[in-house]
Amino acid sequence: MAILVTRPAPDNERTAARLRARGHDVLLAPMLRFEPAAFHIDADRKIAAVIVTSANALHALADHPQRRRLLALRLLAVGGRTAQAAREAGFADVVAADGDAASLRDLVLSEARARRLKTSRPLLYLAASDRAHDLGADLGARGFDVDTVTAYRMATIGELPAEVGAALAAGAIEAVLHYSARSARAFVAAVQAAGVEITALALPQCCISEAVASVLRDDGATQVAVAHAPDEDAMLAALARALPPSGADA
Repeated sequence: MAILVTRPAPDNERTAARLRARGHDVLLAPMLRFEPAAFHIDADRKIAAVIVTSANALHALADHPQRRRLLALRLLAVGGRTAQAAREAGFADVVAADGDAASLRDLVLSEARARRLKTSRPLLYLAASDRAHDLGADLGARGFDVDTVTAYRMATIGELPAEVGAALAAGAIEAVLHYSARSARAFVAAVQAAGVEITALALPQCCISEAVASVLRDDGATQVAVAHAPDEDAMLAALARALPPSGADA
């Protein structure tokens, strides 16, 4: 029996490695695909700090002509994993929020109150084309000048890998991990298209947030476990809660 991971590459491989280290078999069905977008940053505009809500924004920055200038700036990241990715990308001055857009907004407010940000200068928000939370508008309503640029998009993948469809049909998957509402919707559409919707949604669905869980519940899932925090450790804990105890009867 395998755990099905629906998050995009390359993060799905990291999740798979952690699951395998815990003794699970793993199948991958990424429901979204990273696509960088061409974006312009005014070289003459003085920026106070960079803000990112995903490590994907850092992938999008990799070949940008303004990359070296931005690496010298303070970076405010949505959570610890994204902060680590920022350091690996070359940012030296990195601060992490608690894993969601609201905590990143609060971090920006805290940094400004502590005068660690020059509020006379704009913030540069490297954003996705589809945003569950408009952080730029949120901060703008609080008096910040935010330059929001679309640095990447996550394109929907419309079908399951053949081996995943076969495994669902054979009852060889024991739980599914979901990391965003968009990917959860794409998963539901894909299992419907493959004709395995009933089987797939009868499985335990482990979700990184209540917003993701609501997508699965609305489409008929009855075994839904929600992570207590929006991070990988909490997702693995949700999976442990969702699965029957080791040695229990199937």
